[in-house]
Amino acid sequence: MCNSIIYCVDVINTDDILPSLEDQGVHQLYPKGPNIDFKKELRSLNRELQLHILELADILVERPSQYARRVEDISLIFKNLHHLLNSLRPHQARATLIHILELQIQRRKQAVDDIKRRREEARRLLKESIGTLEDTDASFVLK
Repeated sequence: MCNSIIYCVDVINTDDILPSLEDQGVHQLYPKGPNIDFKKELRSLNRELQLHILELADILVERPSQYARRVEDISLIFKNLHHLLNSLRPHQARATLIHILELQIQRRKQAVDDIKRRREEARRLLKESIGTLEDTDASFVLK
């Protein structure tokens, strides 16, 4: 377990690479390459999944013996969705880490402001105390 965020950043292994779908023997339904529009592709796969589920329902009603092909198609879509989501995990982890660090900075700034405010209050109380002591010393001298 990490005791500080800075230490945790050093421990994260960024060399881990998600194996491609082809390496796993699965047909990739979305475009290959580094510049994938994740939002567009996830929406597209989701629509395709919905269509295949409706078709599966039709087949189960009309020709129950022919459902296996649709189940395989749905399985392929789920594998592609799962792979796309897993490929977003490093981005999610980075965004979460940035958010945590920003919160730490904000808390530390608030702590510094609180310390400054308390320091000024302590100075004010010291000045009042010194003033009160000087007044009492002056009144003792006059008596």
